[in-house]
Amino acid sequence: MSISVCVYCASSESVSAELRALAAELGHALAAQGWSLVYGGGNVGLMGEVARAALAAGAHVTGVIPHRLADREIALEDVTELVRTETMRERKGLMDDRSDAFVVLPGGIGTLEELVEILTLKQLGYHDRAIVVLDAGGYWDPFLAQLDRMVEMGLADASLPGLLDATHDVAGTIAAIRGYRPRRGSPDDADQIETIEAPRS
Repeated sequence: MSISVCVYCASSESVSAELRALAAELGHALAAQGWSLVYGGGNVGLMGEVARAALAAGAHVTGVIPHRLADREIALEDVTELVRTETMRERKGLMDDRSDAFVVLPGGIGTLEELVEILTLKQLGYHDRAIVVLDAGGYWDPFLAQLDRMVEMGLADASLPGLLDATHDVAGTIAAIRGYRPRRGSPDDADQIETIEAPRS
């Protein structure tokens, strides 16, 4: 059964060739699983790479982008579905609503904000879906260390670091999503959980 995976990532055109290749590999891998992609709708940076690769491999791709950013991030008009919003908050809400799991590639302050928000919502019990940080080259190591520091200083519950998985390659990311088991008392419905866990033939 198919699930929709939200990918948060950089829109910067200054990213390295290695990160571009990683994003394209992820897009292709999502399609190979029969999964759909939900992303920020742009045609530039890692956004463009993951979306174009997923489309080329046959995935259903939904882009969500505010009108104000459609020109700056150059909306990818070739996606299966392009949703234009009025605000960034509306954009994030729609991406959240349409997704069964989340993958975070390297990115700037916007990607960091998306990661922190979806992690906060999970900590507060608003969802219990997989959050996977694809920690290529240790990019997210300082963030992961900061989570541990919050716990050490009594500023966050000890469960916080365990609310996400950190992987180092695409294969590990796919495995983390497939192997994810929501906690008991998850707010997500049983059909969604079953969809995430169901093995593919």
